[in-house]
Amino acid sequence: MALIDVEDPFDPRVAAFADVRERDLTGRHGLFIAEGEVVLRVLASPASRCRPIAVLIAERRAASLADILAGLPDDVPVYTAPQPVLDRIAGFHLHRGILALGEKPAPIALDSFLAAAPNEAVLVAACGIGNHDNMGGIFRAAAAFGAAGVLLDDSCCDPFYRKAIRVSVGAVLRTPFVAGLDAGAMLDELKAAGFRVLAMTPAASAPLHLTPRGGRVAIVLGAEGPGLPAELLDRCDSVGIPMSGGFDSLNVATAGAIALHHFTR
Repeated sequence: MALIDVEDPFDPRVAAFADVRERDLTGRHGLFIAEGEVVLRVLASPASRCRPIAVLIAERRAASLADILAGLPDDVPVYTAPQPVLDRIAGFHLHRGILALGEKPAPIALDSFLAAAPNEAVLVAACGIGNHDNMGGIFRAAAAFGAAGVLLDDSCCDPFYRKAIRVSVGAVLRTPFVAGLDAGAMLDELKAAGFRVLAMTPAASAPLHLTPRGGRVAIVLGAEGPGLPAELLDRCDSVGIPMSGGFDSLNVATAGAIALHHFTR
């Protein structure tokens, strides 16, 4: 792997890495920024659904990343820069010293995705998840417990936002998902495909630990705080996690992880 030295923060070859935080907000037209060694390792692995486009690292990281960089396709340039130059390019101090540019996978159609799901598939259906930490946590749990994929309604945030990818420890890059769905239509299609549609809510009378496992299951999660709107809850079977000590509920990503463990173990 030939490394390409960059000494000028305005070098046009690394323009895609410039002002990372600002461009996190404006978008990258089908591309995304991945940050850190763990995420880069996933992006470079055969498990990734995403194509690496370029890598930019601090000079000091080159030796420790040699095995990952060697596994990248030959057409992926790897740029190295002194830490001060790297920080100028990114627009902030990049203490991890690792950025990668990747290409998002082609969108998946919901009907074909559900048709191809196994008979014992467990899916996460997320509605209104606007917090990137929660989004990353949901994807991490989905990957860790072997969920068949994640469905996102049209009010969810972008899972390819840099922080969501980082929190997911790269799970966003390898987990199949369908995004931009109408929430009601999503529930209808899940039912038509033979899924039990189970909404996680603190108000449920049916406890999760007594809910039968097996078959096709969709775990429906709502936004932190308000939860799922009543019109969606009415279209699902509600399931809850009993609380102690006066607590009302768990963080949505934590609740989703517990539900995934129950249905996949």
